[in-house]
Amino acid sequence: MKPLLRTTVLIAVAGGLVAAPAAAAHAVSAYPATPHGLTGKQLMAPGQYLAAAQQPRPANHHGAPPAARPDAPAQQQAPASGPQAGGPQAGGPQANGPKAARTHEAVEFFWYNCSHSARLESPLTNWAARHQSDVKLRRVPAIWVGSPDEAEQRTHARLFYTLDRLGEVDRQQAAVFRAVRDEHADLTTEQRATQWAAAHGMDAAKFRSAYHSPEVDRAVEQAPKLFSDYRVNELPTVVVDGNGRTSPTRAGGVENVPAALDQLVADGNAGH
Repeated sequence: MKPLLRTTVLIAVAGGLVAAPAAAAHAVSAYPATPHGLTGKQLMAPGQYLAAAQQPRPANHHGAPPAARPDAPAQQQAPASGPQAGGPQAGGPQANGPKAARTHEAVEFFWYNCSHSARLESPLTNWAARHQSDVKLRRVPAIWVGSPDEAEQRTHARLFYTLDRLGEVDRQQAAVFRAVRDEHADLTTEQRATQWAAAHGMDAAKFRSAYHSPEVDRAVEQAPKLFSDYRVNELPTVVVDGNGRTSPTRAGGVENVPAALDQLVADGNAGH
C-alpha cells in the first residue's frame, strides 16, 4: 500500500468542493489579499529557516484534521479562497531583523517521504538560483496534524531544522531526499539520523546537540501551524507572497511548477 500513498492529495476544506483541475490554466492560483497571522520571522544565524515568532492565528482559522494523507491520490481539492493566515507579504516588515532586499518570497511546503517533493527539489533549487536577485525561497517541512504520517513528518521536520541549525540544508537537502526516497533509510530516530549525518561529514556531537536544541523544538512545534495557516492541501505546495500558489496538480506536473512560479512572480511584479 505504501507506495500508492506517496502521490498527490487534494482535500476539500471549509464547506466547498470543486473538481481537481488538470488544465494548465489552473497552474497558478491567486488568493485575495487578507490579513496575515504570521510574522514570518526567521533566525538567520545559524539557521535560515528556524521560525522564532508569530502572531496569534485568526479566530476563524481553518485547522480541521485531514481525511487522507497529504500525498495520497484524491479527486477533489479546496476552492481557491484566500488563506486566513500566511507568510509575510513581499516587501513587508521582518520582525527584529533587516528589511528584506528581495521583492518576493516563495514558501515551499515539502515532506522528505513524498515522491513529488523529491522530484521538485532539483527544479525548485535551480529556479531559486535563477531568481537570486528578486525571490527569497523559504522551505517549511510539512506536519499534517491528524494524518497517518504525522509522527514520521515530525521526525523529518526535526531532521530538517537540525540541518538548518548546523547550516547544512543547502548542502544536504537533496541527499536526505535520496536517502529517504531512493535508499529507504529510516531517519526517524535521533540515533539513525545522527549516524546518517556523521556518514555525510557532520560532527555527531554537534548534530545531537542541535537535534534537541530549544530553537529546533520551537520550529518543530510551529510547523503544523504554518501548514494549517497557509491552508496547504497538497505536497509539495509553493506559496508566493502569500497571495498565490502552485503545486504539481495545479501546474499539470512537477516539471511545470517552475514556469508557474515564474508566472506568479511576474503577476506580483505587475501588481506593484
